[in-house]
Amino acid sequence: MEKYNFIDLFAGAGGLSEGFIKKGFQSLAYVEVDKYACETLKTREIYHFLKKTNSLELYEKYLKQKITKEEFYELVPKKVFDKVFCDEISDETVESLFIKIKNLKEFKQKGEVDIIIGGPPCQAYSLIGRARDPESKKKDPRNHLYKQYFKFLHEFKPKMFVFENVPGILTAGKGKYFKDMKKLFSKLYYIEAKPINAVDFGVLQNRKRIIVVGWRKDLKNLSYPQLVQEKIDANVWDILTDLPHLKAGSGKTWCEYGSRPSSYLSNSGIRNENWNILTDHVARPHNEHDLKIYKKTILKWNKDSIRFKYTDLPEKQRTHKNIKSFLDRFKVVAGNLPSSHTMVAHISKDGHHYIHPDVKQLRSLTVREAARIQSFPDDYYFEGPRTAKFIQIGNAVPVLLGEKIAEGIKKQLLNINKN
Repeated sequence: MEKYNFIDLFAGAGGLSEGFIKKGFQSLAYVEVDKYACETLKTREIYHFLKKTNSLELYEKYLKQKITKEEFYELVPKKVFDKVFCDEISDETVESLFIKIKNLKEFKQKGEVDIIIGGPPCQAYSLIGRARDPESKKKDPRNHLYKQYFKFLHEFKPKMFVFENVPGILTAGKGKYFKDMKKLFSKLYYIEAKPINAVDFGVLQNRKRIIVVGWRKDLKNLSYPQLVQEKIDANVWDILTDLPHLKAGSGKTWCEYGSRPSSYLSNSGIRNENWNILTDHVARPHNEHDLKIYKKTILKWNKDSIRFKYTDLPEKQRTHKNIKSFLDRFKVVAGNLPSSHTMVAHISKDGHHYIHPDVKQLRSLTVREAARIQSFPDDYYFEGPRTAKFIQIGNAVPVLLGEKIAEGIKKQLLNINKN
């Protein structure tokens, strides 16, 4: 069967595209401005190439730091990763990006793009972001990045597109931005937007999003894809308990697993039975003041199922003057619930909002634990320093959600040639 291809815009670390690849789609090009996310995308493309050629031992060598990144890149043809364009999408760059994509061998072979996926940075549309900005993000240029997305739709005219963002996109600018976006996209596509929650699709995380799907007006038998929901009999502990126990500030660049995987980890594909290299399981250090608060936070939840509030601290222990908002700045990831609270890029700041539920470990989540909450498989390696890795993970689309979207899109594309 013909493989459908895709371009991923504002690709980030590749959570959405990984879901599409897992459902048989072929990556044509990625466009992303963050240099570390671009390196992550390149590393993942090399992983997929080595897996196809039964050469994953070379990937393992890289993760174990037996070869350098430069040596790793030299092991594969340049075409494997030169599809990753580390560029800002703007009026100044968009035409050159069109040319670069059209010069790719894969594009020349097929001559068309099946689907464009992705979504502009969500901070401009985020309710929290607007609350923190005196201008309510009115002057944020990211409000208008949907116009750059449309330029790609106009240039490549894919059969369908998927535009993912936060629910706040519907109300930003009192609804004007979304209204204008619909009007613009409707020049070429029928479009529909629906709210979803990742927890309904096999992800152990409460993550609400808006998924906008468009299908070209000249094509028949297309509609908004049916996204098949999947309720999972598991809780957050099921993605944590097989990992080696760590104290704050401990861990290794790579190590082996602590125990057998839970059925959820195996069934979801997050942990592969044939994969034995655990990376990014290193706990960040914390000072004694914060660790005392962590302990109170964990015990209050684990014993009484009560969320700790910042105002619960004695006044002499408070280091923040704000005691009217963001009172949950210290928050434990509830291991006994079927979903974590939403993973966001703020985890890169200090980890206070993502405290591990085991009081004996007394720390915040590691990069690998955060990645698992976002349903990234353990063989997914994130490039850059720890802060950059957390940002990539917090901004990502959960891989399992990406799979469900890809599954629905593929069924629609197969309908095109039906009478």
